[in-house]
Amino acid sequence: MADSTRRKQLRTFPGLQAEDFQHPDDLTATAALQAIPGLDTLVAKILEYGFERVYYLENVANNVRVTPRMFERLHKALGWGCKILGVDEPELYVTLNPVPNAYTYGHTRPFIVLTSGLVDMLDDEERFFVIAHELGHIKCGHVLYGMMARNIAAVVNLIGQVTLGLGALLGQGLVLALYDWFRKAELSADRAALLCVQDINPAVRSFMKMAGGASRLYAEMDQGEFVRQIRQYEEADSSHLNRAYKVLLTAYRTHPFPIMRAKELDSWFSSGYRDLAGPRGLLTG
Repeated sequence: MADSTRRKQLRTFPGLQAEDFQHPDDLTATAALQAIPGLDTLVAKILEYGFERVYYLENVANNVRVTPRMFERLHKALGWGCKILGVDEPELYVTLNPVPNAYTYGHTRPFIVLTSGLVDMLDDEERFFVIAHELGHIKCGHVLYGMMARNIAAVVNLIGQVTLGLGALLGQGLVLALYDWFRKAELSADRAALLCVQDINPAVRSFMKMAGGASRLYAEMDQGEFVRQIRQYEEADSSHLNRAYKVLLTAYRTHPFPIMRAKELDSWFSSGYRDLAGPRGLLTG
């Protein structure tokens, strides 16, 4: 990653604000979530129960922290992402888990975790994209609601314990709203990651591997075919019935399908990203 970073001469974003790149669907979903009566009370209750502290201690005890002397390349990627996005450096960990995944946890003291399955699946630039994606969640202030969404079972249990009649107001409506918000927050974090890697190809490769990566077949994966598959998915949206099926397929997902994330990011790469990266944009040498 360090060599490719030097070749690209990555640029930074003086004065970058989250709203400079946030996806409009993320902003809309956040507003809808915040409008749910009693949400502030529930958030206070979650923090009171100490979820954040418990998960932090478990993480420190169970995983390996990335430092300048431990997983040096990952640490360099973390440093570059923080510099480009203008965020304080969080702690980064690697956990032994064959399932490819990454997440950010903790509201007051956020930390990022990469699974060993994800580290093994991606190359250096793709790992940089994922780390920058998680930093994007921090930049956009996603971590608190993300913590709720990742612990939805515990949240539902807390709803049942909330007094003052708030449980009836929240319930399943909050669950669906959280999932909807989580999926749309991912689109903003993808944009943040693109601002860091400053190349659409590692992003598309990452999505392609997340959709169907098999280490023995990486050399046979074709980006052009993946893009054509995106178009096929869009064409399948031609009827109201297909659109309804898509809603049912995604309602309880925390992430959009990789193929749609690739489509959304490619679209922004040709418009909003170029506005930021252009001669009058925020990007500077």
